[in-house]
Amino acid sequence: MTFDFLIIGSGAAGLLTALRLADHGQVGIVNKGDFNMSNTYQAQGGIAGVMDGEDSYDAHIQDTLKAGVGLCHEDVVREIVAQGGAFIQELKNLGTPFDTLVDTDTLHLTREGGHSARRIAHAKDATGRAIGETLLNHVLAHPNIHCLNKHMAIDVITSRRLGRHGGSNQCLGVYLLTPDNHIITVAATHTILATGGAGKVYHYTSNPHAATGDGIAMAWRAGCPVMNLEFIQFHPTCLFHPGGSTMLLSEALRGEGAILVDAQQRRFAFDYHESGELAPRDIVARAIDHEMKKQGKDCMFLDARPIGKATIQAHFPNIMQRLLDVGIDMINEPVPIVPASHYLCGGVKTDVAGRTTIDALYVIGESAATGLHGANRLASNSLLECLVMADYCAKAILASSHDCTRMALPEWDDSGLSPETERIQIKQNWDEIRLTMSNYVGIVRSDEWLRRARRRLRVIHDEIASYYWHYPISRDLIELRNLSIVADLIVRSAQQRQESRGLHYSKDHPKTLKHAGDTVLWPEQL
Repeated sequence: MTFDFLIIGSGAAGLLTALRLADHGQVGIVNKGDFNMSNTYQAQGGIAGVMDGEDSYDAHIQDTLKAGVGLCHEDVVREIVAQGGAFIQELKNLGTPFDTLVDTDTLHLTREGGHSARRIAHAKDATGRAIGETLLNHVLAHPNIHCLNKHMAIDVITSRRLGRHGGSNQCLGVYLLTPDNHIITVAATHTILATGGAGKVYHYTSNPHAATGDGIAMAWRAGCPVMNLEFIQFHPTCLFHPGGSTMLLSEALRGEGAILVDAQQRRFAFDYHESGELAPRDIVARAIDHEMKKQGKDCMFLDARPIGKATIQAHFPNIMQRLLDVGIDMINEPVPIVPASHYLCGGVKTDVAGRTTIDALYVIGESAATGLHGANRLASNSLLECLVMADYCAKAILASSHDCTRMALPEWDDSGLSPETERIQIKQNWDEIRLTMSNYVGIVRSDEWLRRARRRLRVIHDEIASYYWHYPISRDLIELRNLSIVADLIVRSAQQRQESRGLHYSKDHPKTLKHAGDTVLWPEQL
């Protein structure tokens, strides 16, 4: 199987890249589950962009820089923010059903934490789904795009891996696990990893099960550096429910007037920041975490009653219904919430076009680290980054003079493997990684906790490696292997940052250093 362009991941970044490239060759787009299994489809709040005459690009830029606590790359911020209005308009033209003001075609813009103005375009409280479905409909209609759902990427194939050490290292394709557990070799002139984040590395997460850091782990194994992986954004308000729901309660709720309270209905957010519930996410998440620990409680509460019944029903119908499905009436009672891992601000080190240190290999979206988010992502900048990176990536590919060296790619060698007799180790390692990360590498960290996490993760890594090379490949095993690598990289990155900045807060290093610097880890040279 051969493609001109092979895209791993079907969120907003992957789908738009496919559309941009489809008129120029054969495109393969791969998803390890169904095509609605992505963080894009989970995004509730919206996409940020300057669309109002009272707003400005400079204001959006300054809000982004302020949230990033000195670590944003200002040139990247300016480049991406400048595209916001144009991409929102393009999505609208493609058919995305954004909310509008009554009896007009003017977008209804909302405000979220950290923003100084209303600039969030949204489709009620399911914006990501609306964008994803719109893009997917166009993808499915294009004859040059071939969708491979329920195919799992195992690893990228590079010239270095094949023993070709002359010239630069280049990506030649990918090994895929098919739905019936066969391993196929797919050659591609250009490969784009758009696999999203790694929320499942923690016990509580707003991310879908598919968010296991696959693209980051594959790029790392291939030889790409990673940047700023210590910065994990915890969404302040994820539903706390005995059933283990991963439902998040959109930032837009607080933008419209919902407040944070404890079990005694005491509002506490202003104890931690002058902006209260509209402070940046890291501050709000730490406030909730601190109150939970101080009071010895499992959760705090989000009270949406100040918003009013009419606004809730008009703008948050999906959240309202999902809560009703688990027995919670947000119109008449506070909702129990807990901070949960939500977004990975770091990733594979790239430029805005997703270029990596390996020829013909690109990484875009949440898997990439461009410098836009710095030490903390501003709400609703992520969908914007996905779309801008997709556009720039496609343009870079089409403008490149790269001529992929055509060579016969070897088939996957699974000789000498033993039959699998039990899978308890996979479950045990999966649970241990997530609990270790939640307990030791969460919202608040310490040097000793990080050392404990690193020691335990080394043992788990060795157990997984032994299992991986002795037994047949499965999706669960691939995800476990990737999760283990990303967890270790997060801990190593956190250990290198001897300060507290943005999303990384250390009890042993509570001060913020005067000069901000990126944390970059390089794999051993292959």
